[in-house]
Amino acid sequence: DIGDGLGCVFKIESHNHPSAIEPYQGAATGVGGIHRDIFTMGARPIAALNSLRFGPPDNPRMKRLIAGVVKGIGDYGNCFGVPTVGGEVYFMDCYHHDILVNAMSAGIVKAGETVSATAGGPGNPVFIVGSATGKDGIHGATFASADLSADSHEDLPAVQVGDPFQEKLLLEATLEAIQTGAIVGMQDMGAAGITCSTSEMSAKAECGMRIDLSKVPTRQANMKDWEILLSESQERMLIVCKPGQEAKIKAVFDKWDLPCEQIGETTAGGRLEYFYEGKLVADVPAETLVLGGGAPVYVREQKEPTYFKEIRSFQDDKISQPSDYKSAAKKLWDSPNLASKNWITQQYDSMVRTGTMTTNRPSDAAIVYVKGTRKALALTTDCNSAYVYADPHKGGMIAVAEAARNIVCAGGEPVAITNCLNFGNPYNPEVYYQFAQAIRGMGDACRKFETPVTGGNVSFYNQYSHDGQTIPVYPTPTIGMLGILDDYEQMMTLDFKNEGDKIYLVGTSRNDLGSSEYLRFVLGEEYSPCPHFDLEEEFEIQKVIQKVIKNQLVESAHDISDGGLFTALLEKAMPRGLGFEVKSNPNVRKDAWLFGEAQSRIIVTVRTEQVAAFERFLQAEKTLFEALGTVTGRNVKVDGEDWGNVSDWKRTYDTVLEKMMNDE
Repeated sequence: DIGDGLGCVFKIESHNHPSAIEPYQGAATGVGGIHRDIFTMGARPIAALNSLRFGPPDNPRMKRLIAGVVKGIGDYGNCFGVPTVGGEVYFMDCYHHDILVNAMSAGIVKAGETVSATAGGPGNPVFIVGSATGKDGIHGATFASADLSADSHEDLPAVQVGDPFQEKLLLEATLEAIQTGAIVGMQDMGAAGITCSTSEMSAKAECGMRIDLSKVPTRQANMKDWEILLSESQERMLIVCKPGQEAKIKAVFDKWDLPCEQIGETTAGGRLEYFYEGKLVADVPAETLVLGGGAPVYVREQKEPTYFKEIRSFQDDKISQPSDYKSAAKKLWDSPNLASKNWITQQYDSMVRTGTMTTNRPSDAAIVYVKGTRKALALTTDCNSAYVYADPHKGGMIAVAEAARNIVCAGGEPVAITNCLNFGNPYNPEVYYQFAQAIRGMGDACRKFETPVTGGNVSFYNQYSHDGQTIPVYPTPTIGMLGILDDYEQMMTLDFKNEGDKIYLVGTSRNDLGSSEYLRFVLGEEYSPCPHFDLEEEFEIQKVIQKVIKNQLVESAHDISDGGLFTALLEKAMPRGLGFEVKSNPNVRKDAWLFGEAQSRIIVTVRTEQVAAFERFLQAEKTLFEALGTVTGRNVKVDGEDWGNVSDWKRTYDTVLEKMMNDE
């Protein structure tokens, strides 16, 4: 409930294995599937985000995967007419074989008008609506629960094929059908197709269904009964309507030129009976197929990962400080993880529906205006898997905390999360340890920030098998967070505003290089501790930032994350081409001050006339802060040394990924 008689429906899900085999359709159908989850509840999607993981873009295969995934997301979302407003992209060696494609959608619904995925009770007609059923996606759920290998290309038929225009028709027809009042319940057909939707809707209502598979519209002749049951063809929904209201439902879908066929009815007794050409081909209790019902629940063995020994042996003081910090910074700036993702995001339409407020006003979270109100949604996806790899519990907390920090820096109030848990094989005790500890960390942070988990999914078996060895991805619990701005004019941007403004660090500089991009990319250190994080400290700093934004004491706010303080300063400088002059903290080693990724730190800028009020406020709040320096004309200066023009840094920032993708 976001107020004004409206609610927000949002969710994130994965489409990892399909995207690794057929990147275009795998990513496209991931986008389509998550949007269906939103409008099947009666909400109109207004924003999409994503979280992507790839191997380094230094070989033809990975470039093909990156290009295919990005085009799939862009083509489907652009044609469907929902803006892609934000996301994150990382390139790491652990994703060389198993890429991750997580898609998020958010929609708006009138309070009290949501539709549940329930069958309601016995005696209700059951319809299949949308696209005809084909052979694409058969065994897709099974394929997603297996390791990738050199033979995985043979599973190409398990990848679904999307049609965004058909989905657009289905969206409009579905929302119109809901307004008739004839619908009891509705669910889209995801994993396992008809099998999944019929079992989940029946189990929720504690009833059964009698389904005639012969009545299901098919794209191909002579499809077998089990193929119809398991097909994951896209753009389809299962609708249960009130008895006697069948004509209303059919009239709506006929108007939109979409197939709409009654294929059965709900029954008493809780059993699913599937018939084909008059013959009973399957009979199973619905409860046995659903989570929380008869499906087994396992508690697997946990074992602390062996690589923890390497992490514990790491010592900051054994890392030599660079003789030339400017050169070190330039080398770090060549990392694709820190570079502009414009090569990717320019393929997405971020402005369709005209509600996106952050396309040309950079902010730590995407801000989307809720039409007809003064409200706006703040949306973000976040997870640095290197942190979770180093310390799953702390890394899980940081993933939630960083998402909340981004919402707060954008002027919003964090209200809830969805999550997509991407891990290796849970039968591996070390992987299960990562999984359990990451969830514990996420739970601790969610309770602290009072952000309930509204849904999401788990994606296991993100690992590659070769010659008897398995290579899992880093544990990647992606957080999708929703925040609310009661007044869209409360939005805060990250960029420097005025020459002469004072730059402050809210938080504490620390001698901490743990799990930083600097250690990995510049120095080649794979094993190091998770960066400093204290949940109570994080919570208090976020509350202070909310207050200084509300009291209009700051001109900009931007959190320090990947790449450290220097990267955050450049990100603030580049949008308007303004420079900065800063002085390092003599109590902290300079490489850690510049490039360390200790958490709970935010850079703000303050007008000269507000400096005294700002400092008094933070002192009254007992919040630690540092005066870093001043916003200047065009150049970057660190400790009095000229590090060049902001435009030169921006030129590198804008072209790193593009050059990699174009073999330059």
